[in-house]
Amino acid sequence: MDQERNVCIRADRLSVRFTDHPILDHLSFEVPEGTVFGLLGPSGAGKTTLIKVLTGQLCQNEGKAEVFGKDTRRLTAEEHRKIGAMLDNYGLYERLSVYENLAFYADIYSIPRRGIPDILKSIGLYEARKTAVSKLSKGMANRLSLARALMGQAKLLFLDEPTSGLDPATTREIHDILLQQRKKGTTVFLTTHNMFEAESICDYVVLLHRGNIIERGRPVDICRKYDHLNKLHITLTDDTELALDNNRTSASAVKEFLEQGRIRSIHSSEPTLETAFIELTGKGLQ
Repeated sequence: MDQERNVCIRADRLSVRFTDHPILDHLSFEVPEGTVFGLLGPSGAGKTTLIKVLTGQLCQNEGKAEVFGKDTRRLTAEEHRKIGAMLDNYGLYERLSVYENLAFYADIYSIPRRGIPDILKSIGLYEARKTAVSKLSKGMANRLSLARALMGQAKLLFLDEPTSGLDPATTREIHDILLQQRKKGTTVFLTTHNMFEAESICDYVVLLHRGNIIERGRPVDICRKYDHLNKLHITLTDDTELALDNNRTSASAVKEFLEQGRIRSIHSSEPTLETAFIELTGKGLQ
């Protein structure tokens, strides 16, 4: 973690149990201010439960969780005004228009309505401001939910699978918005099972499996740590497929295949967060 930054979120041996079944098991981590932090794990790993603890919706059984230096069990209206959240259940009113949804939210939290047009323009929904939520596509509904999270100039965003089920173009648009928020100094806490998303926009990630942290760090550092998974995938002219270690020990074999003119295709597969997760758990992130 970047030691020069202040800590926005801190968890210390945080545990949550439901009927003695551990959902989160003694988690400890820190999230520096102004970073994109990724919580990476498959469905059922405990990601949504952790967000509920950090936003004060659920109390832990053991340990400590802090946001802005305040115990999450004692967050006040002042802290909540600094937090924006985009969770699985959008909480949008389908009969109301895009604008009316944000206006209703603004009135509840005493946020001036005058900022709504700019937020809608930044999120690409201004032209649809009069459209009822029931008529929005999934991607547009996701963007509206994100727009609501951005209301009030939140200093901390909790985003639970914000691009799940979206097409690549909409996903890129949401990524651009999140990176713009980081430039403004906003801290983004992102849960995802999409390893490409985590590698693309996250400054730091934690890999969560069955309620336990199994790896942590910058995505590039984690991938380098598992460099032994780097392979050369070769298809020979007789359609034989080979996977060789991508290092000097394979050089003689590759040289021989080349000299014999037997290689149809060759490419390398560098380790990813997905392959690291599989190495650690034997299972994929989906």
